[in-house]
Amino acid sequence: MSQVLHFIEKLWEIYVKRFHLNNAILSFGIIILAWIMDFVLALYACPLCILTRYVFGTFGFFSLIAAFNDSFKNLQNIFIFGSLFFGVGVTSRQIYIQNLSSEGLTNLSGCGMPLETTIEFYGFFGGIYKTLQGGPSCAEEGWRFIFNFAEWGLIFFLIFIFVNLLKVFKVLKKV
Repeated sequence: MSQVLHFIEKLWEIYVKRFHLNNAILSFGIIILAWIMDFVLALYACPLCILTRYVFGTFGFFSLIAAFNDSFKNLQNIFIFGSLFFGVGVTSRQIYIQNLSSEGLTNLSGCGMPLETTIEFYGFFGGIYKTLQGGPSCAEEGWRFIFNFAEWGLIFFLIFIFVNLLKVFKVLKKV
């Protein structure tokens, strides 16, 4: 048991050494894995799934900036946590939609078009709002390994929030 704990401590030390760079690599890795699974398993991602990938990309982008720029740490943390909390909201909404009854699904009016088309038609914020309303295509579970895509996304966003909070409070204790 002590060897396992020692291994976890060493992994955490390696992770913290290049914290934001590792966050960026992991978030881009999640996007690449989802993209590969779309092609290999012939899955069709709904607009909420695509939006979740964009949120992972936004988090990865802000983490990459934080990895190579030490100034404006508070602003970087605001953008990083903002993207993570938005990701929790998007994935939670999709999980909610997936658990609606068939009668509840008929009342949803979003997700009729691909995300890019929705944004072109309604504008950026209108398209995001329309996508977040969800639709029947967002309720489909095309793939499941213990959890589905949305549930895995929520788990990863919560893990990223947890480790980023640990990092922020560890820095605050040093001051």
